[in-house]
Amino acid sequence: MELVEEVVIVGAGIAGLALSLGLHRLGIRSLVLESSAGLRVTGFAFTTWTNAWRALDAVGIGHSLRQQHGFLEGLVASSTVVSKPGRQTSFKVKGTINRPSNLVHSGDHEVRCVRRKLLLESLEKELPDGTIRYSSKVVSIEESGYSKLVHLADDTIIKTKVLIGCDGVNSVVARFIGFKKPAFAGRSAIRGYADFKVNHGFGSKFLLLFGEGVRSGFLPCDDTTIHWFFTYIPTGQDKELEDNPTEMKQFVLSKLGNVPDHARTCVEITELDSITSSPLRFRHPWEVLWGNISKGNVSVAGDALHPMTPDIGQGGCAALEDGVVLARCLAEALKKELNVEGKEKEREEYKRVEMGLKKYAAERRWRSFELISTAYIVGAIQQSDGKIMKILRDAIMTKFLAGLLLKKADFDCGKLNIS
Repeated sequence: MELVEEVVIVGAGIAGLALSLGLHRLGIRSLVLESSAGLRVTGFAFTTWTNAWRALDAVGIGHSLRQQHGFLEGLVASSTVVSKPGRQTSFKVKGTINRPSNLVHSGDHEVRCVRRKLLLESLEKELPDGTIRYSSKVVSIEESGYSKLVHLADDTIIKTKVLIGCDGVNSVVARFIGFKKPAFAGRSAIRGYADFKVNHGFGSKFLLLFGEGVRSGFLPCDDTTIHWFFTYIPTGQDKELEDNPTEMKQFVLSKLGNVPDHARTCVEITELDSITSSPLRFRHPWEVLWGNISKGNVSVAGDALHPMTPDIGQGGCAALEDGVVLARCLAEALKKELNVEGKEKEREEYKRVEMGLKKYAAERRWRSFELISTAYIVGAIQQSDGKIMKILRDAIMTKFLAGLLLKKADFDCGKLNIS
């Protein structure tokens, strides 16, 4: 069976659904191919910084998500090794919108911890019926004149004028345009979601703790639930943890170190089906800087473009930025009327799409490079157990971390308006 679509997006994650909704708001239909049978909600929750809220407002779902997630007032960062009070930093500060051409006053920062499931459901709800095609695993991509043929595991072939890969770290589309497989960062992460049923006692602060070779964090989503993470440097024996939630929980509890009682309790009460583990992967920054982010009428977004370690909490936020920028660039290319027909029309459409994707690539290249690089360096310093790096971490990083996080969040991807 062969289908014909104008825009095909591979992957119904954050980037894919944000892009599809952005295109829908601009009057362009897309088809989203998702390999799983339903929305995938691995990861439970993520820190949603100021830049992400600007993107969510651009696609029109910011208001509803704010009603379901509490505002994080600040960060408490401390060492589990050195017996010193945690350094507290407020998120209630003013910033500047970071744009390539100018800096303008932006108002207060906004930081919340958003449940991934609620975000994806909010995006899906705004899309027309039939936009997402589930159980649609892409197995190969083929050139066909000015179009691409997308081959699915069920033998369906979809012909499309535009192909966008939002299919994560193991992206088929990223490989098609020449990207290498993301590299292992030398660390793994265990993540959990704890429901206290009553007030959890964390208040509205992000608690960040780091010790010898480990790093943990506890983020309130609302008054009763906490998203937590624990990153570590795995050994050969630790690889068995990934498929055993019981052992994961015990491992975290044994490695947490000197942490507040309520942080330990948070891990203890987490249900086994609310714990997951995965190796941390990232794309070498120079690949994004010098590689092809687009190739003809094909491009990538989200983790397919810039997989990064979670140390500055910008992976999901950058994916939302990608969706808005890419929707805008594609709409500018696809909405212009052409006064030609036949093969000449196909050629002109292809050229306009190609230029639109090049514009998107130019806009996202340095931003992606900067976020990947910063996340990797921050993670290396925070999680090191070397003497010099520990001095840097305990004496300097705790002081400047919150400011660095806010600086990277002080970015505006712009509106969906097209000229």
